[in-house]
Amino acid sequence: MGLAIADRWFETRRIDDSITLLWEPHVIRLMRCNIWHIRGRDRDLVIDTGMGIVSLREAMAPLLDKAVTAVATHTHADHIGSHYEFEDCAAHRLEAPWLERPAPETHLVVMDPSGNPGAGMSIAGYEIGDSLITALPHAGYSLKSYVVRPARVTHWLDEGSVIDLGDRRFEVVHLPGHSPGSIGLFEAATGVFFSGDAIYDGQIIDELDHSNIAHYIETMERLKTLPVTVVHAGHRPSFGRDRLIELCDVYLKAKRPA
Repeated sequence: MGLAIADRWFETRRIDDSITLLWEPHVIRLMRCNIWHIRGRDRDLVIDTGMGIVSLREAMAPLLDKAVTAVATHTHADHIGSHYEFEDCAAHRLEAPWLERPAPETHLVVMDPSGNPGAGMSIAGYEIGDSLITALPHAGYSLKSYVVRPARVTHWLDEGSVIDLGDRRFEVVHLPGHSPGSIGLFEAATGVFFSGDAIYDGQIIDELDHSNIAHYIETMERLKTLPVTVVHAGHRPSFGRDRLIELCDVYLKAKRPA
């Protein structure tokens, strides 16, 4: 598995005066999480933290000039890898135990059911090669050294919880289906919505061990009622309300019982 050395691990794009997107281009598309930084007057917000292969806190240093809260929209490995780097962490109460005691991730090598490396597979149309990364973060890095480190949860979130940045207020919306405690963060004043993996512009993954299609149907029906202006999702590009409704309708048509 001859992987090249990455020139840099994170890419960054400024969305507006207060929102910045970061991502890990050398992580395969299935696991390439959108990492969102929102600058507030009194406190900053980080939504999801990627794989944790390279220090996110160091990469974000130019953005961070005050206290910061790191929120996990859910606790899959691609969204919580660097939460341990932040002193103030928040997650829905159904997900918080997994942030503090992550499922063991022993390495980045893809294994088949027999435990053999390099078999490759596909999940929901996303092709997976023999590794979850396409380059190494530095010389000598071992794919088998990767672990998801535990983080201390300081705030357990529920439906209706508010994250207050001083000049911006985001309300927690509980959106189960992808996972039991999946959440989004909605700013009523602007219609800005951070959706995590509850909805994104791509093939929805709803067949994991802890996924629940019946709950996902309820979530999609609820999402159609939210007065959002823009959706900043956990994967893939952002989109507007018309596309949100379209994506929800496609899912409901496919999954809702006749």
